[in-house]
Amino acid sequence: MSKRPWHIAFGITGGIAAYKSLSLIRLLTKQGAEVKVVLTEHAKNFVTIPTLQALSRNAVYHDMYPQMQEVEVEHIALAEWADMLVVAPATANIIGKFANGIADDALSTLYLACQCPVLVAPSMNHNMLHHPAVQKNMNELRGRGVHFAESGTGELACGTNGDGRMQEPEQIFATICQLFQTSRQLEGKRALVTAGPTYEPIDPVRFVGNYSSGLMGFQLAEALASEGADVTLVSGPTHLCTNHPSIHRINIQTASEMLEVCQRYASDSDMIVMAAAVADYTPETVAPEKIKKKEDHFILPMKKNPDILAGLGAQKKENQCLVGFALETENELFHAQSKLKNKNADIIVLNSLRQEGAGFQCHTNRVTIIDRKGNMCEGTLKDKSEVAQDIVNYAIRYMNGEK
Repeated sequence: MSKRPWHIAFGITGGIAAYKSLSLIRLLTKQGAEVKVVLTEHAKNFVTIPTLQALSRNAVYHDMYPQMQEVEVEHIALAEWADMLVVAPATANIIGKFANGIADDALSTLYLACQCPVLVAPSMNHNMLHHPAVQKNMNELRGRGVHFAESGTGELACGTNGDGRMQEPEQIFATICQLFQTSRQLEGKRALVTAGPTYEPIDPVRFVGNYSSGLMGFQLAEALASEGADVTLVSGPTHLCTNHPSIHRINIQTASEMLEVCQRYASDSDMIVMAAAVADYTPETVAPEKIKKKEDHFILPMKKNPDILAGLGAQKKENQCLVGFALETENELFHAQSKLKNKNADIIVLNSLRQEGAGFQCHTNRVTIIDRKGNMCEGTLKDKSEVAQDIVNYAIRYMNGEK
């Protein structure tokens, strides 16, 4: 945690839950944080500028083109000042603006200028929250490393019960503290992370692949970088973006390309996290032209891809931590423990496709962490950013001999 007070840019949008933001600002200032509030135009219908100025002890930013006597800092300077951007409540409207790069007011412009961590606390009607457009926008932001204080279930402003209710100020405050409490235990360390699928070409227009989005690996890279590590992220094809400046991304397509990059960086890495869903097989030959549909049955000869995890395990150096992943559909624990031993890994992270809300194409996951010393930790269903932090914390403790 920094010796100086936390610098928090606090966005408030136009929802009834805005009244909760007053309590959250009080909690932050009581903790010693310096808070500068950014209001959307609609937020002024729910909270007043004098009240926010009194609570935050700072001018309130609400105008794209402020008069000099009204506010001292504009959005670029505020973005550079902030250690974190917190948006609570976050309406469907502002989430959509963030996800699609729309900058038509003070808060959306600030978001695009920010390089710091962002925490969003959604608040809206249950049906709005679960609308495909809103879910798509939220998943897009998660893919960029935005943190979410997931909405809870309870009575909504419309009089119905359901999820969409903004988290209570105390819960959001605890999340903010957790995000700030990174002790940078990996300062000076190097980490290698793999993420996403591999695409094994059949011909110029087709490939063999899988459903991995890469989100788990990207969140792991962000968590490692937040702990101070210099991260090399080797990513298969994905639409995801990195957020932290300490992440060096290398894009690949095939398993053989991933192997080559991993071999190049593994020896200098203190921690290796193999979260990619690497194809087990690749076509024996790649057709130079598109294969035409002729026969009723098409046989595609395949050959085994190199086992990247096993290769790195065989070359593992002393004091190097190797983390593998196991995605299973049956006899999950047995197969994970076998993989831990056979690949010479230190830690295996097991997820099961039997668990609803876990695995591919989800923003949540539920994992069991197993290490070579016989320890096992069963997690609960959480956002993948939280799961990533749990895995990184576990690996750090293992490296420090605490496991």
